[in-house]
Amino acid sequence: MVLVKPRGFCAGVVRAIDIVELALETYGPPIYVRKEIVHNAHIVRDLAERGAIFVDEVEDVPRGARLIYSAHGVSPAVRRGAEARALQVIDATCPLVTKVHLEAIKFANEHRTIFLIGHRNHDEVAGTLGEAPDRTIVVSTPEEAETVEAPGTKVAYLMQTTLSIDEADAIVSVLKRRFPHIQGPAAQDICYATQNRQQAVKDIAPQVDLLLVVGSGNSSNSRRLVEAGQREGTPSHLVDSEIDVRPEWFAKVRRVGVSAGASAPESLVQRVVQHLRTLGFDDIQESQDIEENVFFPLPTELRAARPPSQIAAHP
Repeated sequence: MVLVKPRGFCAGVVRAIDIVELALETYGPPIYVRKEIVHNAHIVRDLAERGAIFVDEVEDVPRGARLIYSAHGVSPAVRRGAEARALQVIDATCPLVTKVHLEAIKFANEHRTIFLIGHRNHDEVAGTLGEAPDRTIVVSTPEEAETVEAPGTKVAYLMQTTLSIDEADAIVSVLKRRFPHIQGPAAQDICYATQNRQQAVKDIAPQVDLLLVVGSGNSSNSRRLVEAGQREGTPSHLVDSEIDVRPEWFAKVRRVGVSAGASAPESLVQRVVQHLRTLGFDDIQESQDIEENVFFPLPTELRAARPPSQIAAHP
């Protein structure tokens, strides 16, 4: 068995979970959270048991209550709705998602049509789209890129941070061919953790007979890891926990690889590993590590509410 590194939590997920945990400790329940704080059913269930209340929209939150935005970000319309209800907002948006929002505002101010490369129903895309809805067109596939049209010649593109690198590059290639003067972001939109985990899976997939990716079904970055393994020709499956592991996958399998999406806790990975041990895969190795040392600070209001020693314990 090969444990793929890096795997699991990224800095944005760590920050978002810390924000909810610290808010519960500091202010006490209930703490309302718009949408899932991160896309992992186990984390959401654990936080709900500790007093977090997950809602779909700000209208579901009592006036004046404390609300946390998820790591995926929100649109200006959502922020206005929260303000109208006098909600005490704590923003857990990943800073890398905020970067994309700022790029959307910049391109809109330049009067450009923005092609937002991403999945239409994803929370992150909905938030970014809301920054300039009249100027933004979501493009999800190379086929859509071949037919999309824009008024005028001033165009730009942005990306959802958790996309498949290969698919995103294919879409950008089409857009650049069709719109030679298109502008892109100053730096890559796909986040460091997504890139690193996809590359690690690509490196290990040819060396194993089966790849398991730990993550929830609504986790975009986890699903992209499964696709990365499949593109390398390796049977690959998404499992929310060891319960989803199916015996029929292991016919003629001698070596298994295990990875995890950026919102999947290591405790779930270890549960899958222990289950694989019972199936006879008890020789465990770890792949070569890509070093990650990214850190995102907590929001000012939480840092101000906690003594320095407790902030250090929740970086």
